[in-house]
Amino acid sequence: MIDLNWIRADPERAAAALAKRGPRTEFHQVLAWDDQRRELITETDRLRARRNEVSSQIPRRKQGGEDVQPLFEEMRGVGQRIKTLDEDRSVLERRIREFLEQLPNVPDDDVAGGGKEHNRVLHAWSEQPPYDFDPRDHLTLADSLGLIDFERGAKVAGSGFWIYRGAGALLEMALINYCISRNVAAGYELMLLPHLVNAQCGYVSGQFPKFGQDVYRLAAGQDSDGGDTVSTAEAAEGSDGQILIPTSETVLAAIHQDEIIAADTLPRKYCAFTPCYRREAGSYRSHDRGTIRGHQFHKVELFQYVAPDQSDAALAGMVEHAESLVRDLGLHYRVSQLAAGDCSAAAAKTCDIEVWIPSMGSYEEVSSASNTRDYQSRRGRIRTRGASGTALVHTLNASGLATSRLLPALLERYQRADGGVTVPEVLRPFCGLESITPGAGAG
Repeated sequence: MIDLNWIRADPERAAAALAKRGPRTEFHQVLAWDDQRRELITETDRLRARRNEVSSQIPRRKQGGEDVQPLFEEMRGVGQRIKTLDEDRSVLERRIREFLEQLPNVPDDDVAGGGKEHNRVLHAWSEQPPYDFDPRDHLTLADSLGLIDFERGAKVAGSGFWIYRGAGALLEMALINYCISRNVAAGYELMLLPHLVNAQCGYVSGQFPKFGQDVYRLAAGQDSDGGDTVSTAEAAEGSDGQILIPTSETVLAAIHQDEIIAADTLPRKYCAFTPCYRREAGSYRSHDRGTIRGHQFHKVELFQYVAPDQSDAALAGMVEHAESLVRDLGLHYRVSQLAAGDCSAAAAKTCDIEVWIPSMGSYEEVSSASNTRDYQSRRGRIRTRGASGTALVHTLNASGLATSRLLPALLERYQRADGGVTVPEVLRPFCGLESITPGAGAG
């Protein structure tokens, strides 16, 4: 959530910064509400001071024989007025908060404005792989080698779901364990998280209230037997109930809410593996086939809580670490800095690591590293305290890595003329396979 003080200090600059994401945001109304709120606070403070003054006078005047009944009458009026002012202020504060909750984060100064057409490629590694035979696409390879069963996945769960089988399941798990082991070696603490969490987590991470329709939801009041005690309208609000996590970030951003983290314990570095559950209605492109995009996919997540003056360095370190994971798999990739309109709502700056998938003729993201600065910590009231005082922490996240998107790239990169696939050397200790041979798949 954006700091209202920052908007108040220079509303034109704030509007120009947010306009890099899309339509211009006007702050006249929220600043008028803020002015009214501050006027109410000033009047309330004056009345409370008067009440304290009179309270100290009444005993003395009674001892002097004065009639204090007028003072009691005045204080009754003051009390009623304070109650009314408090109620009016609560209404204004709710309006201000609801306005701020809908705003995305402020893009960093070096982030380009506009949509994905303004994304900037920073650098690339290796070259697109050459073939001396007619290469197959990852869907053909997955099917012919019996690695992934898309037909039966759709049969049991619907479109956008699949089943890893045999060597495919071993290879997917090898990718997961490879990423986890490397992340732990880099100083990240491994966490196994709940997949079903309260909606407050979605709020802290920045997905709610604006993007509540993108998640799978267990309605508020629904018991373990499936009985629903709330209306559809209440469930649609997104403020109650539980959600299936769209990413581990949703949980990791909220685990320290309402806490003060000692400065000498920063940075806090966490990693987690979970499936990710997303509705993503209408977001599929014609070439997003196979495991490139689905309603349930696998991802190892990296997350950091850092001191504000360390967040730029932390983002650079997370990008380099994620790159090293892809490099050691031998995949051609590029790193792009996203334009403001292509960043998530919570991100102030994002760099994507995108692998080349030959059959698609495109680069697909396998890691998205973002600095959200104090956007999430303000929502979660997550602070740090050190010698210089108390401040909101900065939070960062990165995929380390999205394994369901890595698998298509690996199949195409390491395919052989005989229709088999060589397993990258770094994955062999995790799956016990050196290659996947045609004819060994499940039926």
